[in-house]
Amino acid sequence: MRTQRNAVPGSRTLIVLGLALATTACSNSGNKAPEARLGNPVVETNHSGDRNGLKRTSAAAPGTMEDFKSTAMDIVYFASDSEQLTPEARQTLQNQARWLRQNASQVITIEGHADERGTREYNIALGARRAEAVKNFLAAQGVRAARMRTVSYGKERPIVVCNDISCWSRNRRAQTILSSTAVSRR
Repeated sequence: MRTQRNAVPGSRTLIVLGLALATTACSNSGNKAPEARLGNPVVETNHSGDRNGLKRTSAAAPGTMEDFKSTAMDIVYFASDSEQLTPEARQTLQNQARWLRQNASQVITIEGHADERGTREYNIALGARRAEAVKNFLAAQGVRAARMRTVSYGKERPIVVCNDISCWSRNRRAQTILSSTAVSRR
């Protein structure tokens, strides 16, 4: 890197500090990377499991989004250019299905997402296939299709932004969101 000889005193320190902060923000954004969440994630629980094997991991009120996130986890991750469910994603979706069967009045929206690489159109289609794969899996687990809606955001709503595999892998996801409208039991 070439530096200017007439730079403002201290500007070099500010540049280095800025780069360090940008790198830290990209690599430490508060959520664990998918690699850390895959397999058997370590989660503190109070071990107050319910009759179907789900364990409450927080004091969130039952049936709320916070309860869903902590009990069943709301995100599954995908490999690059794939809508195939990984074994880890299947385990998470089994937990989601269990929770949704216990909370039968909840309606969900499954959001499909992609990383920033590729065209907008390609990523919208890929996000749609990811959301549909999740919906199909949950339906096969006994969640009624009438309770599920899918939407694709492609690369438009990243969790993290940086030009690195650590960011891309976190953005390749399907996220299950509880909707505010309850469904009738038919």
